[in-house]
Amino acid sequence: MKEKKASESFIVMNEMVMPNDTNHFGNLIGGRLMYWMDIAAAMSAAKHCNLPCMTASVDSLSFKTPIKLGNIVHIEAKVSRSFNSSMEIHVRAWGEDPLHQYVYASNEAYFTFVALDSNNNHKPIAAPTLIPETDEEKKLFDGALRRRQLRLVIAGKMKAEEAIELQAFFNTNE
Repeated sequence: MKEKKASESFIVMNEMVMPNDTNHFGNLIGGRLMYWMDIAAAMSAAKHCNLPCMTASVDSLSFKTPIKLGNIVHIEAKVSRSFNSSMEIHVRAWGEDPLHQYVYASNEAYFTFVALDSNNNHKPIAAPTLIPETDEEKKLFDGALRRRQLRLVIAGKMKAEEAIELQAFFNTNE
C-alpha cells in the first residue's frame, strides 16, 4: 500500500453563518457545525485514500466559543493517522467576524473514517500508511493510537487490559 504525507489530506472549508443556520440566540447550531465538520473530514479521508470513505465515529468534539450569525466558519481537516482500514481525522473550526476582523477558535474533534472498496460491495479496505512530517503532525500521530484504544475500550471492542497504550490510565497498582 502506498504511503502518503499528512499534508496531502489537508482540507480547508469555509461557510457563512446564515439565519437558517442559527438558534434563537443567534449562534450557529451545533449540529450544523458538526455536519460541516463531517463533510470536511470525509473530504480529507477520501483525499488520503482515493476511495469512498464512511464515518465510523466522532469523539472529543468540544464547543469552545459560539459562532455568530453573519460570521464566517473556517474548518480545517487532516488525517492524523491511518490504521488498517480506518483513519483518524483531526478537525478544527474557527469563527471569523469579518466586520471586526477577529478570528477565534471554536471547535475541535477527532473523526474516524473507514476506507471502502470502490466496487458495489463497499467492504473495508486498507488505507495508505500516513507519514507525519511537522512537529504538530507527529504529536497528533503519536496520540492517535491512545485515542483509538480508548475509543475501542469505550465501545466494548477492546478490554482495558489489552489497551497497551492506556496502561498508565488503567493501572492503579503503581
